[in-house]
Amino acid sequence: MTSGFAADGRAPPKLEGLLDTLPPLSLVKSTEKLDAGLRSLDHYRTKLPLWRYTPRQRLIPLVRWETPILASIQKAVRSPALDTYFSITANLGTHTFFMVFLPILFWCGYTNLGRGMVHVLASGVFFSGFVKDMWCLPRPLSPPLNRITMSHSAALEYGFPSTHSTNAVSVAVYALLLLKSPDTDFNPALKLALQILSCCYATSIILGRLYCGMHGFFDVFVGSGLGAFLSILQYSYGDAFDHFIHSGSWEAPAIVTLVILLLVRIHPEPADDCPCFDDSVAFSGVTIGIESGNWHFGRSGMAWNLPTPATVPFKLDTLGWPKTVARIIIGVIMIFAWREIMKPALLSMLPPVFRVVEKLGLSLPRKFFVQASEYKKVPNQLKDDNVIPAFSEIPSLFTSMRHPRRSRSVSVGPQSEADAYETLAYRAKRRRESKSDQANGVLRIDENNDFGQGFKGYFADGPLNKNSSRDLRAGMLPTPPSSNLDLYQSMIGAETAIYTPLTPGTAQGSRQPSAERRQDEREEREMFSKLEKPRVRYDVEVITKLIVYAGIAWIAVEGAPIFFQVTGLGLSGRPP
Repeated sequence: MTSGFAADGRAPPKLEGLLDTLPPLSLVKSTEKLDAGLRSLDHYRTKLPLWRYTPRQRLIPLVRWETPILASIQKAVRSPALDTYFSITANLGTHTFFMVFLPILFWCGYTNLGRGMVHVLASGVFFSGFVKDMWCLPRPLSPPLNRITMSHSAALEYGFPSTHSTNAVSVAVYALLLLKSPDTDFNPALKLALQILSCCYATSIILGRLYCGMHGFFDVFVGSGLGAFLSILQYSYGDAFDHFIHSGSWEAPAIVTLVILLLVRIHPEPADDCPCFDDSVAFSGVTIGIESGNWHFGRSGMAWNLPTPATVPFKLDTLGWPKTVARIIIGVIMIFAWREIMKPALLSMLPPVFRVVEKLGLSLPRKFFVQASEYKKVPNQLKDDNVIPAFSEIPSLFTSMRHPRRSRSVSVGPQSEADAYETLAYRAKRRRESKSDQANGVLRIDENNDFGQGFKGYFADGPLNKNSSRDLRAGMLPTPPSSNLDLYQSMIGAETAIYTPLTPGTAQGSRQPSAERRQDEREEREMFSKLEKPRVRYDVEVITKLIVYAGIAWIAVEGAPIFFQVTGLGLSGRPP
């Protein structure tokens, strides 16, 4: 039997023509990294030290595992009424709410409660931001989740842990501990009502973060644990700390100030431009102002030392409601006026000082802050504050509260650099799994569903086109997903990846790694081009925030109370 080939090894003319029509076969070595050079894969490995990068990589699968479950729950329970409710109540866990609410506690005589709340909230904001910048973990992915929020800046932060949950639980647990204290003389009915209100408040905030797609289970669990721990710490040792501040000389508040400044200095550098550090600095300034202001006010001769040192004199029966309301209004105006005057003044005066310090080699730069030698002046109307809004922004805040449906936003797709990097890394992971499935003879085909419209290319190696994934093996028909959870798991690649079969006439290995890398880079540029560019941040903003917020706290505990006494809105004499 002859082989059909000529003696010189050449194929017959007909067979040779047939071979010419076949596509070229290209082999790729198993050791070749197809995604080399893609920033999404190298970003955190190059930006973070190993001791931070390793635990981050161990926790990332947990974020990916949670996402389809959260998406399934969100789709099952979502309604316009719940969108409005949870987007509004999320404001009750923000820094702005507490910065307006806490001074009122001092002006109404609840100095001990106010100090305790400041301690748990300031430490919660600082340490949750510290952990966020330490591990740089993204929020649950969108899509498949929709992110519902009234705050533009919240989505720009990392996801783990949830600062909202930390704030809400710290306030609720601290309130519950105080209500159960034998020193609390409320009647049983009022005490029970306040306990129920505290539990409902914390529960609503936590569930809202899950419902709005802003956090996962792990985020709120750890955030809640941090808040509870800080509350128990304050309840157990808060009185001893206050005694240390008020029984000593000026050295006590000075030591506290130095410790806080040291913590600000060692705050981790994030891998991305994340605003967590700004909030941590703001509340560090608040703590400095509270401790130094309380210490000085307690020695001013205008404060009551009962029931706690540096108590602001107040008695509703004596002052009456008109004076009480006037105190609150005037105090809030003083806080906003301080911010409006001091912030632009400091941003104008500090750059020349920073340039001198920089020439002396004493500057301590942070990664995402421009040094004073690189700019001439800081622009006016710098929108850099997520804690206390500018006075001009107050009308828009009231408008948003009156019309929450118009003010809230529902976002789908990456909103921050962390989102984009995780999306790209996810896509690369799915591609590797797709190639592994292809090598093992497992194919994924696309079938229509009602979800993925508009999300082309976010996760899949090919377009989603309103698709879900279904297994197809030799001799088997595709099986529809049994539930929304299965749909979302297949959509984001919880176990295997979407694989788009090769078109007829295309060889499996014909796609060169260099061409694949070029496509990856184009997709990466396109994704990052759609993100809102982070604003330029200046080195003087750190000191400016510390001074401005220390001043706000000082006004709350000493400046405004002294003004009340001088203008006839205060009380004189001994405490009742």
